[in-house]
Amino acid sequence: MRYRETIDFIRSLYNMDDFIPLHTPVFMGNEKRYVEECIDSTFVSSVGKFVDRFEEMVAEFVGTKYAIATVNGTAALHIALKLVGVDEQCEVITQPLTFIATCNAISYCNAKPVFIDVDRDTMGLSPESLEAFLKEYTTMQNGTCINKTTGKKIGAVAPMHTFGHPCRIEEVAEICEKYRIPLVEDAAESLGSYYKGRHTGAFGTVSAFSFNGNKTITTGGGGMIVTDDEALAKRAKHITTTAKVPHPYEYIHDEIGYNYRLPNINAALGCAQMEKLEEILADKRQMADIYRKYFSKKPKITFVSEPESSKSNYWLNAIMLENSEARDIFLKECNNAGVMTRPIWRLMNRLAMFKDVQHGSLENVEWLEERVVNIPSSHRSVQC
Repeated sequence: MRYRETIDFIRSLYNMDDFIPLHTPVFMGNEKRYVEECIDSTFVSSVGKFVDRFEEMVAEFVGTKYAIATVNGTAALHIALKLVGVDEQCEVITQPLTFIATCNAISYCNAKPVFIDVDRDTMGLSPESLEAFLKEYTTMQNGTCINKTTGKKIGAVAPMHTFGHPCRIEEVAEICEKYRIPLVEDAAESLGSYYKGRHTGAFGTVSAFSFNGNKTITTGGGGMIVTDDEALAKRAKHITTTAKVPHPYEYIHDEIGYNYRLPNINAALGCAQMEKLEEILADKRQMADIYRKYFSKKPKITFVSEPESSKSNYWLNAIMLENSEARDIFLKECNNAGVMTRPIWRLMNRLAMFKDVQHGSLENVEWLEERVVNIPSSHRSVQC
């Protein structure tokens, strides 16, 4: 086997002879205690003290004024886009190198994505590519950025912090301000990541996180909307709670709403997970350092390290192979040996739903698609 040594090295890290998954949640704190407390209270649905506490803990950690918990990260991103006015008259500029949830959320708003290239070092939206597209293909009309090709409004820019590595979000934010476009960060993968000392998700007008079972911390399923805008925060809570007007006993709803609030029993998990977040992040950084040192001795494999001016959570560790042939051999050998690895997502513009979407040059995403592989990244206390 061409990559037997690397497979054996990964097994040695986890001290396991059987199947090693890509990323497994770790429960090493008050999870059972809080869930039992939630069950005993009978408040297991969308109202309860754990929901409030979880929102407060995330807002404090990220450094935003408000946080609104949702059933998953896709729901959080969907509402985040709606909050800034994205609808059927809009397009949202994003990257084709992302998980499908980004484009699904845009589609839920009946809007269309526009795909922009990424930077190779961050794997996130390129500020240069963004500005080049806006200069060539858009015009300002009455203070609104309009796509000259389609006549549609650019309703938002939605960069994604790939595998937890921050994109050059400060520069993206400056471009958005220049063109008067709302910035909605897809921070789903980046809890615990910082750009120039500021947490991801804190740059956007509104942003979204995910707490799916494979994320750095989990609520089983869950997401979070964060913002510094009080009006947007209140509206987020309202429309994610079926747009119900407060009343002691009557059911009155003043607009189309969504049943998107996070159940209290899931939030109980989230509170316990947040208490251990710093410990989890420290272990993941140590793991990344071990991987980096190992792959530095492999001239044909490059470990993906945190970009300049960033501190990454190393949610999913990634390596770059020489080409697609080497990638495919690596994937086959690892998975056949019971060590889970996976390629980067199929580019969004290659999917049937988005094959006709407008895009600029995608040189970097195509280069990355041929080379990037994720490798096991679980906390090492997990018995996979």
